[in-house]
Amino acid sequence: MPMDNDWLSHFLRLVGDLVLAVVLGGIIGLQREYERKAAGLRTHMLVSLGAALFVLSARELGMRVEDISRVIQGVAAGIGFLGAGTILKLAPERQIKGLTTAAGIWLTAAIGVAAGAGLVLLATLATLAALVVLAIMSRFEII
Repeated sequence: MPMDNDWLSHFLRLVGDLVLAVVLGGIIGLQREYERKAAGLRTHMLVSLGAALFVLSARELGMRVEDISRVIQGVAAGIGFLGAGTILKLAPERQIKGLTTAAGIWLTAAIGVAAGAGLVLLATLATLAALVVLAIMSRFEII
């Protein structure tokens, strides 16, 4: 049975957007695994994939840009709850741990949103910038 070219190209675009989200989230997750952080490879892959799926679902339903922007707002706000779960306040040391992990999860969701919106270059550049911040800039921390 021959496949309709439009259907096939649409299917491949969906697959490409989802795979991009998983790969880019995985890149950040691998860096976090290397640093032995609690939220690692699978967490970042799933966060990015989930964010992409929300945007792709809205796109596939034919929502207008204004409506998709509300979906993105929901992702941005909702992911904060996941990030908040990674933050610990250690009373004896009066120190807060997990802020970078929470920020990384939030950023990974944003990368997933960009991938889900089909913004390949933007999602890729943001991932590279995240790697610079996570892997290179940590060498300049004073604490």
